[in-house]
Amino acid sequence: MEDLLKDIRKCIVCEPFLPLGARPVLSAHPRSRILIVGQAPGTRVHHSGIPWNDQSGKTLRAWLNVSDKEFYTEEKFGIVPMGFCYPGSMSGKAKSGDLPPRKECAPLWHAALLERMPEVQLTLLIGQYAQKYYLGKQARKNLTETVQSFEEYLPRFFPLPHPSPRNRIWIKKNPWFEEIIVPQLQYHVKKILH
Repeated sequence: MEDLLKDIRKCIVCEPFLPLGARPVLSAHPRSRILIVGQAPGTRVHHSGIPWNDQSGKTLRAWLNVSDKEFYTEEKFGIVPMGFCYPGSMSGKAKSGDLPPRKECAPLWHAALLERMPEVQLTLLIGQYAQKYYLGKQARKNLTETVQSFEEYLPRFFPLPHPSPRNRIWIKKNPWFEEIIVPQLQYHVKKILH
């Protein structure tokens, strides 16, 4: 695993397309029990090199009901995004947010990482890119339906929306998420970690 992580952190396959250059951000351990597959680092995470070190991360940790210390314990949580580097931001009229994760990372590195993480009991699929990649045809027609159908993917996967502040509107429109899904998520996480 150490050699693989060194290779990933030296990866520059997409560098010509990355506005801030290559800086792969991930965290993995052979004994990780829960795997978090998100989208790609934002600028703050790119600069710090610490995954989920932003407002989205605070929200995610609240959903999981775990402390920062637990979250950053690699034997508990592996963090392997769909894209390891900051992809850049959208620009233009009415466009905001970051670009989608680069398509090169997951096919290039995920299988090798998962092979070295045999103790993963649950994979959190955060956002549509992770859900489409890992669930394939089992994913529903949109993120909302996929998240609502979370029980169909257990015990292996747990689909979630992205905890970005930009998704507050989605959370407000879908109160069932915090009423039903978040307690279920916390139950499954606690069962695995304790």
